Amino acid sequence: MTDLKAELHRKLLAGRAGLISRLEGLTEYDMRRPMTPTGANLLGLVKHLAGLEYGYLGESFGRPAPEALAWVEDGSIWEGADMWARPEESSEYIIGLYQRACAHADRTLTDLALDTPGRVAHWPEDRRATTLGVLLVRMVSETAQHAGHADVLRELIDGKAGPDHDDFGDDAQWRQYHARIQEAADTHRVLSR
Repeated sequence: MTDLKAELHRKLLAGRAGLISRLEGLTEYDMRRPMTPTGANLLGLVKHLAGLEYGYLGESFGRPAPEALAWVEDGSIWEGADMWARPEESSEYIIGLYQRACAHADRTLTDLALDTPGRVAHWPEDRRATTLGVLLVRMVSETAQHAGHADVLRELIDGKAGPDHDDFGDDAQWRQYHARIQEAADTHRVLSR
């Protein structure tokens, strides 16, 4: 029988590694620039997840972050300050913050059982009480979601499309594949007058 906590932790570790890999080889500018109308950017995803690791898998179990998060302390997190890097926040700082937050969370996962009670202070009062298992599932989900965002953002920046890209084929095969998808979509295009 599979150890549920160990399996969830493996999935979390894989998601973390996938996220960080999307920043490799990029300039400070490319890691920071908003790639969608809502401002989604690679370094912001890492910063956001660092806060979640410290919060859900630390603070919620009486294990506060050993370092201050300025955007939490000044309340600007509620204005989206955890979703982008300020000019003075280097990529080395943000990536290091994420690595430290993950290590902090991993210690919680090592020390506590899945049914260990926790509390998320910013959740509605009737839902604040939770368990490590619930928050670990949430963290796996959050990390997978944002790692997927990072794959798309990286592809928009320089065409690198994630680990399965090279297994599929060369540029010509990708162009043919894209053309087939576009052709299928075109059959549903509404012609404007």
